[in-house]
Amino acid sequence: MRLGVLASGTGTILEALAAAGLDIAVVVVDRPCRATEVAANAGLPAALVARSSFGADFDRGAYSKEVAVVLADHGVELAVIAGFGTVLDAAFFDAFDHPVLNTHPSLLPAFKGWHAVDDALAAGVKVTGCTVHIATAEVDAGPILAQEAVPVLPGDDAVSLHERIKSVERRLYPETIARFARGELP
Repeated sequence: MRLGVLASGTGTILEALAAAGLDIAVVVVDRPCRATEVAANAGLPAALVARSSFGADFDRGAYSKEVAVVLADHGVELAVIAGFGTVLDAAFFDAFDHPVLNTHPSLLPAFKGWHAVDDALAAGVKVTGCTVHIATAEVDAGPILAQEAVPVLPGDDAVSLHERIKSVERRLYPETIARFARGELP
């Protein structure tokens, strides 16, 4: 399956996806970021679909449709969210008629949303982890494909805990995407 990777940050998950030999048709970013450098270094096309605003006037629906069009223009059959900083709304899922996978830094359904690592620490849990799931218009609510636990260690802060979760993500996400693409997962 031809993948479209949605990224906004440092691109470490993108590096893991490329290293796994997945068929990446395009990398879509919502802002200038290191992920575009990672794409260039891997010989992958990248498209900047820049947000017009980060304020209340942001037209999430129009933006979501624009991302779907870019993926379709590149022949993407499976979109994978890899730290994409913009939540896409129902318009994206209506316009993009293919599966979408996401990785999330918690054991869903616990700690949905952007601050999952901080929320896990604030709750005082002893174990968190990462989840790979099918993305839907409802944030962090789609069917779970894979999960792996990560212990919360004494003295952990958000940075140290998130880095341990990312190390699991960089292995679990490419494996799960490959299994999904081969039809081994629902």
